[in-house]
Amino acid sequence: MSSPSRTQPGRAPGAVEGARAPVPAAGARAPRRRDPARTRQAILDAAEEEFSERGFLGGRVDAIAERTSITKRMIYYYFGDKQGLYLAALEQVYREMRQSERAVHLDDLEPVEALRTFVLSTIDFQEARPSFVRMVSFENTLGAENIAGIESLRELNAGLVDSVDRLLRRGRTAGVFRDGPDAPDALELHQLISSLAFYRVSNRATFREIFDHDMLDPAHGETFRRRAVALVVDHVLVPGTGRRS
Repeated sequence: MSSPSRTQPGRAPGAVEGARAPVPAAGARAPRRRDPARTRQAILDAAEEEFSERGFLGGRVDAIAERTSITKRMIYYYFGDKQGLYLAALEQVYREMRQSERAVHLDDLEPVEALRTFVLSTIDFQEARPSFVRMVSFENTLGAENIAGIESLRELNAGLVDSVDRLLRRGRTAGVFRDGPDAPDALELHQLISSLAFYRVSNRATFREIFDHDMLDPAHGETFRRRAVALVVDHVLVPGTGRRS
């Protein structure tokens, strides 16, 4: 009587001794592994689109999952909850706005040219990145109740004000920018430049409907840029210097 066969440890029942594991067919793809940094960025970019279109209250994590083909569970793994994702997307647009301003190296340019460059870079960024304008607009309708949760934002924006302040002081030292109690400070100048750039994006649709004029039409772009630069530079320029542009 033959003894019952035994399966050796580590071998599946019925496996033949000496048999090799199946070899993947030629051209078969190995399972894809997500890169954490790329996955996080893909989620952030989709969240920026979703929240800029619908705001925090109207934005849906389900829609962000659909945009990215990433599960809600994975989204929550990276950002905790909907508010955490919203804040990260809001911080992203602010951070990239500030990065675009630093990229022009204002400290390396003479004061009038630096101010001119700063105005144009602000206009260009907000026109190219309308999601920044929309997200900020939505956040203002909520009374900025979420933005307080972004700890880095005050420091990030303080750096901008410091940069504009250095620019003004250099211009005053050079004798081309006005000084004294009636001269604009850095925050006032930033407010003026931002309002010029922001309005033409935020109010584009209503302005076009009411006045039949598209503020972002390329046909009007250069004229607007030239006049915006003149308005801002004239606001700080010492009269009679003749260095507006």
